[in-house]
Amino acid sequence: MTAISFSSVSKIYGPTPEAAQHLLTQGLTKAEVQARTQNVVALHDITLDIAVGELFVIMGRSGSGKSTLLRTINRLVAATRGTVRVNDTSIDQLDAAALAQFRKTQVSMVFQHFGLLPHKTALENIAFPLSLQGVPAPERTERAHRWLNRVGLDGFADSLPGQLSSGMCQRIGLARALITEAPILLMDEPFAALDPLTRREMQDEVLRLKAELNKTVVMISHDPVDAARMATRMAVLHDGRLAQVGTLESLRQNPSTREVSAFVAASS
Repeated sequence: MTAISFSSVSKIYGPTPEAAQHLLTQGLTKAEVQARTQNVVALHDITLDIAVGELFVIMGRSGSGKSTLLRTINRLVAATRGTVRVNDTSIDQLDAAALAQFRKTQVSMVFQHFGLLPHKTALENIAFPLSLQGVPAPERTERAHRWLNRVGLDGFADSLPGQLSSGMCQRIGLARALITEAPILLMDEPFAALDPLTRREMQDEVLRLKAELNKTVVMISHDPVDAARMATRMAVLHDGRLAQVGTLESLRQNPSTREVSAFVAASS
């Protein structure tokens, strides 16, 4: 069963996206299109399905379009062309109210730099999405305490983010994303700011919770070792285009481009 489907998705920033799109279909590169039209190509013609229950990793160099693609799933970025469907809902067609409800209930997100509210305690940060859903305060507090314990931070309920380590803040961010019970979890380079030991611990935590909760997880990474350890399948983006999709083993055996070959070689 498909959880997320991208169909011919493009994202172009600039004054004349139609002109840029035309040049892309003629085979011009991202750099050539920008030089001619002053448009920036973030994504071009991405078609991709992600299955329910996958831990799908999107890889690529800086500027390859990874974060843009991830953000089209919850429409933090609106596609210029193409369709994004989540659980058979075309999110491009949702009005403001329906989109807000979709973000509250269907998709949650963990950000690279945690995105915690600095004036709220750990417990309040975890409970915050439930307040947006209108969950009564006693239930919010009870569920937030449960998740605080689940990510190993019992005893830090009243601590502010500035009083906690990077790893602890990332655990709060993970608990805040999971407390909504949304079926899809988006993670934008969630381990990039962590030291190697904490990074490994957080990877273990994500794998454990994913297995326990049967989530569909889509994760951005520029680290091939992260991808090799965690991914069910992975996609490699290059200059806004989809270079290849598959399991790590299939990409190793039959890389379609030098870019793909370089990434899978670095994962060993």
